[in-house]
Amino acid sequence: MTGYLELAASAVLYALGIVAQSVASRRADTTGGGLGLLARLARDRLYLLGFAGQVGGFALAFLARAELPLYLVQAGSSCAVGLATLFGIAVLGWRVRTVEVVVLVVMAAGLVLLVAAATPSTAHDVPQGLGLVLFGLPLVALVLVQRRVNGVVPLAVSAGLAFAVVAMTSRTLADESFLTLPLYPLAWLMVVAALVGQSYLALALSRGSATSSVATMDATTVVLTSIVGIAALGDRITPGREWWVVLGVGLVVSGVLLLGFADRFAKTPARVAG
Repeated sequence: MTGYLELAASAVLYALGIVAQSVASRRADTTGGGLGLLARLARDRLYLLGFAGQVGGFALAFLARAELPLYLVQAGSSCAVGLATLFGIAVLGWRVRTVEVVVLVVMAAGLVLLVAAATPSTAHDVPQGLGLVLFGLPLVALVLVQRRVNGVVPLAVSAGLAFAVVAMTSRTLADESFLTLPLYPLAWLMVVAALVGQSYLALALSRGSATSSVATMDATTVVLTSIVGIAALGDRITPGREWWVVLGVGLVVSGVLLLGFADRFAKTPARVAG
């Protein structure tokens, strides 16, 4: 039960962080690339508040991964975009549309299926050297091509790939003591992946709506981590409920993508204040 409570609290903190970071990113000077933008945003108190929410959300999600499979933790975290929409409506005056209400119901249904199908388990240990190669190569590629990635969707997908690396490495480390984490090379790779993901996310938020950017990022992360978690990291499913996971992940991913699509192409899109 502890893991489920940690996951719920994580989603709330992630949602608050998304709202704060989106407002700060929209009003920032976007010249100079993702890392340059991230450096400027580091002086913005509102962005730092949002970043603190992201860190708190990550810490709780990290703890939840010690006993819950990635397909559930990442799907639960991705539902933060729905909570962020609700926060935006309540605090920033974002407009609510019927499609958004429908999408939130769809995402909630998918999450219920995943909760019902999940079986708590400890992840398989990944050898440090092999993990550095498998998880490090995508990060190197993302760093090398960052200045060439311009569109909102490619930026958000790149952020999703980086955060998938964060999720997968943390799943293998979540059962370790916090005091010993600095001794693991994969822990440092996890930190680097988080920074790369933040830089891509900052660029995506500065060039597109918060909802569509985060939805695309989350959909990428959920799909990648669900596949790798079940195939290689020891994530378990209650016998006979395998299709519940397929359907649940499909509903959550469809929900976040539809939410982003509706926000991008609506005639009166929800705007971020600032």
